[in-house]
This record gives sequence, C-alpha cells and structure tokens, in this order.
Amino acid sequence: MFERIQEDINCVFERDPAARSAFEVILSYPGFHAVRIHRLAHWLWRHQMKLAARVLSAFGRWLTGIEIHPGAVIGRRFFIDHGMGVVIGETTCIGDDCTLYHGVTLGGTSWEKGKRHPTLENDVVVGAGAKVLGPITVGRGARIGSNAVVVKDVPEGATVVGIPGHIVGRKLSGKVQQRHAMAKKIGFDAYGTTQDMPDPVARAIDCLLDHLHVLDSRNEKICEALNRLGERLDLPELPPCEATLDEEPAEKKG
Repeated sequence: MFERIQEDINCVFERDPAARSAFEVILSYPGFHAVRIHRLAHWLWRHQMKLAARVLSAFGRWLTGIEIHPGAVIGRRFFIDHGMGVVIGETTCIGDDCTLYHGVTLGGTSWEKGKRHPTLENDVVVGAGAKVLGPITVGRGARIGSNAVVVKDVPEGATVVGIPGHIVGRKLSGKVQQRHAMAKKIGFDAYGTTQDMPDPVARAIDCLLDHLHVLDSRNEKICEALNRLGERLDLPELPPCEATLDEEPAEKKG
C-alpha cells in the first residue's frame, strides 16, 4: 500500500515541474487525491460493496472535481494534472504510466451494458479537453492532442489531433520508410506523402515512388551483371537533388 502511494507521489514529480515537495503533493494536488480515493472505491466495488463505492466516488468528485467511476480499472503511476472536469467511465481500462489533463472525458457512446468505454494502454497521454469515446483502444505510447475527439482505435505510438481525431504522426512502417528514402534520393519533399494529403494524390505519389524504387533496384542489378561479364561501365554519378527553390541553376551563376 505504502509503495503504491509513494509511486503515485513520485510520478507527480516526474511529470509536473511545479511540484516542490511530497508534502505539497499530498495536501494540494486534486489529481493525487482523486487517484487515492478511486483506489479505495475500486476495492469496495470489486468486493461487492457497490453502494459504498459509489458514495465514496461521489465524495471524491465533490472534493476534487474529478469523476472516476469505481468500476474503472486504472494501472500504476497514473497522473491527472490539474484535473477539474475529468470524467472516467465505468468500463474504462487504463494502463500503467498514463497521464490525463483537465477536461478529459473517457466516455461511452452507448446505453447498452458491457464494454462501452475506452481502453488506454501503457504510457498514453491525453491532452486538456480531449474526448475519447466508445469501446476503442488507444495504443501504447499514443498521444491525444488537446480538444481532440477520438472515436476510432489509435495505433501504438501515434499522435492524434482534431475533430474528428486524425493521425498526424506515428512510427513509420517499412514500406513508408522505403518511400521516404526514394523521395529523398530523387529530391522530392517527403511531406507530400503524409496522411494529411487528399487520398487520390497521396496514392498516386505512393505508386510513383514504389515504381521508382523497383526501377532503381533493376538498374543496379543490370549494372552488377554487366560488370560480372567483364563490361566496365563508366557511369556518371547522379547529381544531388537538394537544391531549394531560391537557389539559381549552376549555369546561371557567375
């Protein structure tokens, strides 16, 4: 028990530079108070003392402005910064090392019983005012931007912003890394292939980059085969494609 309390205090120091002492955290951090009250309310809920759990949860809401249903499952080192207006629903599952800011709602989209609230895997951060709704999963290490509304699964390591939420950054797959490498090689701005582009344009550029990658590989294999047959090829090096729009062509300089 005391180890868990110490963990909850230490995670405040790790994520809030304004924290000065453990005594200050214990006395004046509503997020810490809400988590400790929820731990007890959840224990009561699991041991079928559900009315007592709800009453304790209501007291925690009155004290902190943070509403956590006692049925919610919350992992270790959970931190709510500022906290006012946070709502966490009954079937929410939150992993270890997660952080929520004020005004966050982890809510449901259905009145039916069963799993109807989100699951946050480990190390998820949800920004102020964000709404994560429905029985969706937010992958490990994901980031939800302030005021975003998320109603679909979020992959591991992704960053989601906007209404409705859309991914603006994530770990690149091998295929996407290959396209970025080819784009860099031919001097093309790789940002042109981000998910923010209109789909038809993005697909066309992706196809061109894939085609160029295959052609480039074929040319290298042809040159290697000719060299093995004794043909010494004196091929010029490809010029770099790193010129910017404000640079003049080499022939016009001087």
